[in-house]
Amino acid sequence: QDEFRGSRAGVVLISPELADHEGAPATRIVVAKPQEAMLLVLPALYPPPPRESGIHASAVIGRGVRLGKDVAIGAHSVIGDGAVLGDRVVIGPLCDVGRDVSIGADSHLVSAVTLYPGTVLGARVRLHAGVRAGSDGFGYVPSATGIQKVPHVGRCILEDDVEVGANSTIDRGSIADTVIGAGSKLDNLVMIAHNVRLGRMCLIAAQSGIAGSTRLGDGCMIGGQVGVTGHLELGNNVKLGAGSGVMDDIPDGEMWSGAPARPHRDWLKATSAFYKLADRMREIERQLRERGA
Repeated sequence: QDEFRGSRAGVVLISPELADHEGAPATRIVVAKPQEAMLLVLPALYPPPPRESGIHASAVIGRGVRLGKDVAIGAHSVIGDGAVLGDRVVIGPLCDVGRDVSIGADSHLVSAVTLYPGTVLGARVRLHAGVRAGSDGFGYVPSATGIQKVPHVGRCILEDDVEVGANSTIDRGSIADTVIGAGSKLDNLVMIAHNVRLGRMCLIAAQSGIAGSTRLGDGCMIGGQVGVTGHLELGNNVKLGAGSGVMDDIPDGEMWSGAPARPHRDWLKATSAFYKLADRMREIERQLRERGA
């Protein structure tokens, strides 16, 4: 409220219930959902740069590659044999698109993105700088002759409208596929291990990791620096607080926090009790000293 009163903004988007709120901005555009309205305003005020076009002379195109209409490929990028790029795909500079990769229409690899062979991207996928998709998972078997690597033959599939932040990594499946559900958004520095299946419209914040063969339902929201162990089942619309360490299955619609994670209200009670413990101990020590005196 204080910030609004002192604002020097010439125009503000404001909800109906706050339209008459005391404050400096005199020009107020009343809209039901100001944040959604910003999706229309910002592109008008800050138009995106022109779309890249053409294939740079330094790009390398493999045998049997199929290119859709109006594809753009940046400097020093490599498109492997048999890859398929849909209409209006943009491949930025220094990208490595492996053999038999499939990329859906209107997708965009920003720069220095690596797609291992066989990776599948849907339409309108956006991968930021340094994303690595389709690499082998962390699968090994100790034996008498040493640690043996498990061959990874599954795919890495990113469905329509997925966005992945800079320097995030998504493993291919070992035998089954790793799947990122349609509309899901991953922040920077997120790690998705082999055979993970992420539902539709999930949000995962930075520095989180999901271990192998764990499944998440639709609409899950994961805070920053969350770790989820392998072979778990997390239901639809599950929420995980930042820094959580998840070691158990979670039913639909629940919010868990802490490490090890537990239902959010239980974690709040336990945390409150922990911080009160020191005060209680000091009080006990004081009482013991008084009795000793």
